[in-house]
Amino acid sequence: MNKSCLLLAACMLAACGKATPTDTVDSLMAHPDRLHQVERQCANDDTTMSAAECEAASEARRRLFMGNGPKYTPPKEPPKF
Repeated sequence: MNKSCLLLAACMLAACGKATPTDTVDSLMAHPDRLHQVERQCANDDTTMSAAECEAASEARRRLFMGNGPKYTPPKEPPKF
């Protein structure tokens, strides 16, 4: 009983470690220097970066370049010439 409680307590303490913070799209847009750093890390060594961070950097760059407006949707009917 004592060993199982001790093992359970050790597992609970190990699970309480701090998680690495992930950058959001909004935080990357607010800090262009961090955005550039994340983009460089994703391009050079993508094994150290998570896919979510690389996607957030890509979306932040798209929003900074294209704006936050609606995306292009083609018309349902083709144009008549």
